[in-house]
Amino acid sequence: MRRTKGRTDSPDVSSPIVDVGEATGLAVEDSPSTSTPKDRKHDPEMKKQVTITVQPGVKAKPVKKKRPAPSADLDIHKEIQKCREEGSSRLDLSKAAVTVLPKELKELTQLKELYLYGNRIATLPQEVGLLTNLETLALSENNLTTLPDNLVNLTKLKVLDLRHNKIKEIPSVTYKLTSLTTLYLRFNRISVVEPGIGNLRLLERLSLRENKIKVLPSVIGQLVHLVTLDVSHNHIEHLPAEIGNCIHMTSLDLQHNDIAELPDTIGNLKSMSRLGLRYNQLKCLPESLVNCSGIDEFNIEGNNISTLPEKLLPALKNLTSLGLSRNHFEIFPGGPPKQFSQVTSFIMEHNRVQKIPFGVFSKAKYLGKLNMKDNQLSSLPLDFGSWTSLVELNFATNQLSKLPEDIQWLVNLEVLILSNNLLKKLPRGIGMLRKLRVFDAEENRLESLPNEIEYLRSLERLVLQSNNLTSLPRSIGYLTNVSYMSAGENELTTVPQEIGNMESLEQLYLNDNENLQSLPYELVLCGSLQIMSIENCPLSTLPTQIVAGGPSLVIQYLRLQGPYSGMVDSEVPSSDV
Repeated sequence: MRRTKGRTDSPDVSSPIVDVGEATGLAVEDSPSTSTPKDRKHDPEMKKQVTITVQPGVKAKPVKKKRPAPSADLDIHKEIQKCREEGSSRLDLSKAAVTVLPKELKELTQLKELYLYGNRIATLPQEVGLLTNLETLALSENNLTTLPDNLVNLTKLKVLDLRHNKIKEIPSVTYKLTSLTTLYLRFNRISVVEPGIGNLRLLERLSLRENKIKVLPSVIGQLVHLVTLDVSHNHIEHLPAEIGNCIHMTSLDLQHNDIAELPDTIGNLKSMSRLGLRYNQLKCLPESLVNCSGIDEFNIEGNNISTLPEKLLPALKNLTSLGLSRNHFEIFPGGPPKQFSQVTSFIMEHNRVQKIPFGVFSKAKYLGKLNMKDNQLSSLPLDFGSWTSLVELNFATNQLSKLPEDIQWLVNLEVLILSNNLLKKLPRGIGMLRKLRVFDAEENRLESLPNEIEYLRSLERLVLQSNNLTSLPRSIGYLTNVSYMSAGENELTTVPQEIGNMESLEQLYLNDNENLQSLPYELVLCGSLQIMSIENCPLSTLPTQIVAGGPSLVIQYLRLQGPYSGMVDSEVPSSDV
């Protein structure tokens, strides 16, 4: 089954034209989607909304109203007249609600650049074919299904942008525009690429991303000047061996297809620095990839690969980012430690790795992010404490029963995720992580927390949900920057009164602590508290009707009955659910 994710696109192509896939290499792979309904269906982020709240007493800044799009019946004619009078070589009628282009457009024979993106044009008039000096024709985000045959007269045309239209077949005239160096056909409904594509021998940038293409013709190998080729998000099953003729290629994006095998000739692309292989059906990689030593970001997420070619990683001298997630690895990739000497990010989540070899990161002095989530690790290597450059470390969903005391040496850590393991306690050395902002130990077997947790003064998010904690240390009151704390689904019997010192606390989750009989009066001192969950906590020391009234009523009760009753409401806001 194909796995898809949505993508963004940049409609602004006015000067110069840039396709997002080519402009940023493969970085767009993690952007939110504006693409197909199918993509949106599987993208939970699509439903999120952002609400902006203005704080009381703070004046909202006036929002400048956007200037409405010019009237197609009036302004378009004025723009054309102005262009003619000034003899300008550039005309931009983008986002002007144009449905039909006026016939006087043919008089602008001096034009070199014509921008019509973001309109409602369904048919391009013959008059455009008379603008024989055109070098750039930008038609993205319209309703075009074809192009007029007389565009063949545009013998100087270098850039043709047809992204985001309704094209089902590449217009036949396109294959005759032999002067083209850039052709963008992204996000259409194209299912077939004809052999005529081989006529465009001068092409340097070709984007066929997000279409319905199943076969890439072998004549693609005739495009020997190609620098970037983006055919991601299609249904391609086979990459022709002739791709190896495109020796000037620096970026090849094959992500989200159904490719089961790469040809050995891919090793001919020695200039390549970007290779997108995510979410295909690959089971192995060709040995010839070692020739592509310039690759700096290598990501094969979402394939069926269990091993890498032996010499591949050592050959990638510029490698800074390595992604091996969601494959079938059972053994950590082999090779000398120096293969990670430039790597800043290593992500290998959702595999079956049982062990990280000793010394594997001994040369990784720039490694800032390590994600081994959802593997089968039961222990960490003895040199774990030498990974001192780490900023983010994720060992969630493994089988770790012990966290080494050497954690104290990872002093640059800002994010530590240990959720869903078998930990019963935390080492005292964790208090040395003075830069730690996020600590997640949800779903372990923790019975207590070390007092040294008080030294985590930078901590903002503390997740202790679903453990065996019977109490929280009084030293937790020193965590004055924590805004989110969850300690629900534990065995807490009390909450320390020092919690009142947590002045930044906004969300507190104590739910499902079946032995929690009381709450400290000091909770009312948490002046930033907005959300508190106390569901399924008996709280027997409080009146039943108060507990039944929910967190807001509980906080009010604690305020009125406790030693802080003299404080006015504005000083101690009520919590809410």
